[in-house]
Amino acid sequence: MKDNLVVVCGGGGFIGGHLVADLRRQGFTRIRCVDRKSIKDWYQFFPDVDNRVLDLQNKQACYDALQGAVVVYNLAADMGGMGFIENNKALCMLSVLINTHLLEAAKDIGVERFFYASSACVYNADKQRDPNVTALKEEDAYPGLPEDGYGWEKLFSERMCRHFREDFGVTTRVARYHNVYGPNGTWDGGREKAPAAICRKVIQAKRSGKHEIDIWGDGKQTRSFMYIADCLHGTQMLTHSDFVEPINIGSSEMVSINQLVDIVENIAGVKLARKYNLDAPKGVNGRNSDNTLIQKVFGWEPGTKLRDGLEKTYAWIHDQIVAGNTKQ
Repeated sequence: MKDNLVVVCGGGGFIGGHLVADLRRQGFTRIRCVDRKSIKDWYQFFPDVDNRVLDLQNKQACYDALQGAVVVYNLAADMGGMGFIENNKALCMLSVLINTHLLEAAKDIGVERFFYASSACVYNADKQRDPNVTALKEEDAYPGLPEDGYGWEKLFSERMCRHFREDFGVTTRVARYHNVYGPNGTWDGGREKAPAAICRKVIQAKRSGKHEIDIWGDGKQTRSFMYIADCLHGTQMLTHSDFVEPINIGSSEMVSINQLVDIVENIAGVKLARKYNLDAPKGVNGRNSDNTLIQKVFGWEPGTKLRDGLEKTYAWIHDQIVAGNTKQ
């Protein structure tokens, strides 16, 4: 199967770049990496891969991207951390064009497996008002009250996958990611997520000697964060399985943002004064992944400890800052 054409849509991004790297390590010989960004802005680039710059919001581009494909991973979306999501709802919604056109192309071309990367942002906001949140089960997405903009697009695209599977026989698989982090990701510029943002702020505070950190919200909001290696394993496991419903792929190790800062401070060997920006975007008060279903179906769940993953992420971001890199 490793000589079948695998297409990674959004392959110039964080998760997509890691997925392409992982497929190469496994010995896949025909990989097509597609992203709308200029290649110089891709997070990882591999010259031995069929690299294509295409805007997948355009229908013809989706047909061009999937020509000859056997397996498709759709990771393409206009997204970022909470600061980006809350201030760019229309841009996030426009990603619906990507999945819609890709599904049409997959149906017409005869793709054998189609993976869609959804998000925990699809979950009903009323179930996420308390920092001491009950972990979210897959059925908690309905009745629908997802994150405005980004979450609605994800929930709608999940339904598109379902109905293309039921009506047209496209073999679709859907994962709900919970806050993926790791090296080779966005760490500056407004689209970064909390783990990378906290690492950057701690590193900059330590290097500058100004030992204080700005935290969005009151620091009591809770989340779980999944290391990229777990994301890659869960994604490929689900894609090639017989399980057809949306499923959580996320760590169940819940922490508050204050606890996240504690861990990064400990890694850095520094203690910072905390300033809380209560007017900044902070998202829901509590969100965590219930992994009952993935344990039942696959006998597995993401298991990388947050401290272990953050050590690797911190080291990589530290090297980027020291080197003066700003691309990501």
